[in-house]
Amino acid sequence: MKKILCAIFSVFLFLSSAELFSAESKVMLTDEELDYAELVNTIQDAGSPYLKGDYAIFTSKSNARHIGIAFDFEGFKTIHSFKIKKFIDMEYKEAGSIYFYILKVPKNVLEINYRLIIDGLWTVDPLNNETVFNRETNLVLSHFNASREIPQVTEKISGGKIRFVYKGKSGQKIRVGGNFTNWDSWIYQMSEVAPGIYQFEIPLPPGKYEYAFYTGINSFPDSGNPQKCYTPDGKTASLIILD
Repeated sequence: MKKILCAIFSVFLFLSSAELFSAESKVMLTDEELDYAELVNTIQDAGSPYLKGDYAIFTSKSNARHIGIAFDFEGFKTIHSFKIKKFIDMEYKEAGSIYFYILKVPKNVLEINYRLIIDGLWTVDPLNNETVFNRETNLVLSHFNASREIPQVTEKISGGKIRFVYKGKSGQKIRVGGNFTNWDSWIYQMSEVAPGIYQFEIPLPPGKYEYAFYTGINSFPDSGNPQKCYTPDGKTASLIILD
């Protein structure tokens, strides 16, 4: 019961401070910052890592001066410092603390091998029983299964291509057009690769590409792409940049 009250009080403090900050500076938090704050509020105990959406949450007991984490998908080249979360009781007194690190898992990373750096000592995660032996480094690494459903979206893919993805009703005839077709929407028709999922791939040189999807004479932006722009005739379209 005490932990529940502490958690509720922590949320109240966070919302109050966020409200005050917003009122004074008129700065709005981004969706990612709001997601991060919400995840921090859910952390209550130190334990094995767990997945929430596209985020992996690592925790550790607060009996060290500094804790860092390094990941295999970065070649263990970067040490990310844990942050500390303090719990405050209803009498405004500190009621314990834990270390945590929140990782936004890269899209194509489905398994994570990592090591902790506790007060300068590289080691496995003492709260995670899952380990693997890495023959290249001759080290035992902590292991975390980050498999999850990855939504298909319009994106850059290998070979200098863009893969356009539209999701809707099955059995439609969906086309894609943009500044790369001089806004001619009748050149490229998308293929229905799964029920209600349409795709089209095209190689394009680096640049900014404005595009829209079409059915009949109607055009509409890509709902899976938050980057928007406007067509020459003033309609809303989508934008993607190919580096």
